[in-house]
Amino acid sequence: MNNNNIMNISFLTDNPNSWIISYLENFKKSLKNFNIRHYYSQEEIKDSGEILFILSCEKIVRKEALKYHRKNIVVHPSKLPKGKGWSPVAWQILEGVNSIPVSLFEANSKVDSGQIYFQDEFKLYGHELNDEIKDLQGKSTFKLIKKFLKSYPNLEPFSQKGESTYYKKRTKNDSELDINRSIKDQFNLLRIVDNNLYPAFFFHHGHKYTIKITKNE
Repeated sequence: MNNNNIMNISFLTDNPNSWIISYLENFKKSLKNFNIRHYYSQEEIKDSGEILFILSCEKIVRKEALKYHRKNIVVHPSKLPKGKGWSPVAWQILEGVNSIPVSLFEANSKVDSGQIYFQDEFKLYGHELNDEIKDLQGKSTFKLIKKFLKSYPNLEPFSQKGESTYYKKRTKNDSELDINRSIKDQFNLLRIVDNNLYPAFFFHHGHKYTIKITKNE
């Protein structure tokens, strides 16, 4: 990046209540010599810029919205082309994965299929709950974005290779516990639930019960 020029960069987070916004706000404070825009909907994107970072978006960004920036960058927590789609961190934790890969790549017309610039990972030890997992994911996300900005435009992306796999979108119903299985067997599910948005629950004697989990240090 040429420090003599002010670069126009943008961020898109299409859920105004997304967990990642607090991390983004802190990251923006650290940026110098940038003109920064933050969009909460792809329909808002009407100004040209150098880079658009697409973060934790719930909707696929259309071609019309991608045309305004020279680069459109996504950070996705899986080792692409494995783990495309929705909620990859949650699904990998349920699979017993403790090293969560993170890929920074170029957005294109196909879901999670663009060329990759950087890949990294963050470590889990099996005891972290949802807030702690999000914290590690957030830090890893902006570590890669910082690396991208520092290296730009001297970057050499590489194409995805191998078979693609996909995760489906999780819903509140995916937080259901099986009362016939032990807590130990379902602990990874308890780790990824959100006590407010999608808490753990179970049915018994015709009633629905909700469980909230916290860690006592």
